Amino acid sequence: MTPAEAMAEREAYRAAVGPWADDRLARQRTLTKHPVRDFLFEYYNFKPSQLLRWSPGLGVTLADVSAADTDWPADFLDAPAGATLDSARFSPRRHRYLRWATDYLRAVGEREPFYGCFGLHEWAMVYEAPEVRHGRVPLRLGRAGTDAHVEGTPLRCTHYDAYRFFTPTAAPRNRTSLTREATEAHDQPGCVHVTMDLYKFAFKLAPFCASAVVAEAFALACRARELDMRASPYDLHAHGLEPLAVETREGREEYVREQRELTATAAGVRAKLLGEYAKLAAAVALEPAHPVPTTPT
Repeated sequence: MTPAEAMAEREAYRAAVGPWADDRLARQRTLTKHPVRDFLFEYYNFKPSQLLRWSPGLGVTLADVSAADTDWPADFLDAPAGATLDSARFSPRRHRYLRWATDYLRAVGEREPFYGCFGLHEWAMVYEAPEVRHGRVPLRLGRAGTDAHVEGTPLRCTHYDAYRFFTPTAAPRNRTSLTREATEAHDQPGCVHVTMDLYKFAFKLAPFCASAVVAEAFALACRARELDMRASPYDLHAHGLEPLAVETREGREEYVREQRELTATAAGVRAKLLGEYAKLAAAVALEPAHPVPTTPT
């Protein structure tokens, strides 16, 4: 990659993720909380400074550049033609993760998507709770209306990392009692949180995952998070988000339509991630493992 090409790609990447990183940093300086955007930096724990660092990915040589001049100097090495990522810098202690993540991403992608949850995980997180997670944001239907909707609608969450935040009285209402150990058996591509998690799988491989793929996964996570919170019981008008009233038939139909669109985009991002993981696995001569189950239990 020539210096001009590298500069163009780096600038395009920063233009894509920079506004979100800058927004986060500005709010940190003023100690301002945002119920939607904070999630992408707090739950996923990838700092703005890390997100802004660009990498061309494995197998690319940055011509006429030294490792010290890259955004990830500790992971690049100096080659005769320029700087290139050194796969030996990917710790052998992480090979087990690399194998597991590859099998997980492939298994999830092979499953049939489920579109019957209607985004009720956020409702289940506040059901009969004396305090809610976003205490400064009002509930659209009030306390009684929110609890009544949970009581009148089946909970069908399939994702443990959403289910684990259900209130003690909401968890038994879920169709399935989910556990961390059974995560691989239940995650499916229609889940909004599984779609958001593709961003996690991208940055966990950084800088060996090309930043162009990180940017796609991050943009998708932003869309998924907004749908997630628009369908929640919170009134987010003050934060510029129009509620999606899943307590109505029209709202549920709109939720599923947007959920399907996210799932279709996620399939492409997941395929690119699998390509990045496969490239790194080949570079470190990682032996394949037995795949995880592809049929939810």
